Amino acid sequence: MLRLDHQNQRAVALARYLERHLDLSALPPDLCLVLGGDGTMLRAIRDLGHGHTFLGLNLGRVGFLMNDIESQAAVVRLLAEGRYQVHDLPRLALQAWTEPQEQPDGGRRTEERVVNALALNDVFVERMTAQSCHLRVTIDGVSVVENLVCDGIIVATALGSTAYSVSAGGPACHALLQTIHVTPICPFSPRLIPIALPLTSRVSIEPLSRAQRPVRAVADGIGYQQVQRLEIGNSGLDVRLAYFEGHDFTATLFRKVLLG
Repeated sequence: MLRLDHQNQRAVALARYLERHLDLSALPPDLCLVLGGDGTMLRAIRDLGHGHTFLGLNLGRVGFLMNDIESQAAVVRLLAEGRYQVHDLPRLALQAWTEPQEQPDGGRRTEERVVNALALNDVFVERMTAQSCHLRVTIDGVSVVENLVCDGIIVATALGSTAYSVSAGGPACHALLQTIHVTPICPFSPRLIPIALPLTSRVSIEPLSRAQRPVRAVADGIGYQQVQRLEIGNSGLDVRLAYFEGHDFTATLFRKVLLG
């Protein structure tokens, strides 16, 4: 199975090469080859869900979720010989409750809606206006901050810690560690620092003053408007990512993120 970014001409060219030089039907039936960048990988996982193994071929910019390509011929050889290793990586589960909305014709307000989403990289809450967020943060039933004044907050997996979280000042983490990272975005008061938690932790976020300071939640790039409370934790629905022999997560972390 091939999934690719059709706007990426390099991805289109590689797909054509693979179709000519590789017997795709001989590959494991659950294997999905993803051609493009990290965004293409996240879309493929979101569309296909649990039950597939995703092997990414980096034709984007950073491609932290992907395999770098030495040559088209090398890709064919590695795939034909099955020279890759599969890793089970956790996804976060987001449960969010959205605010009831006024009907455009002034009729009865819509009912509160419950949103459920999965995220391989991260879930974050961010302000929807020029005003800062006011957030109540609870972790594993412990009230951490009663009123965090900030631009938002990020909850990331270890794999996703190298994306938005590290840009917001959080620590970059080895992809195979079983952790959840909580990173405030531009915290003003109090100066809450980023923290790393066990994968079993649950993070609850409640926006305060929601009418004046609305927020939205974003799970792996998909946004949900006007949320009034959120619960985030391990979903238990891991994603299988495949990497070619010789892939080194530590070397990739330094080369693409810390020293890139």
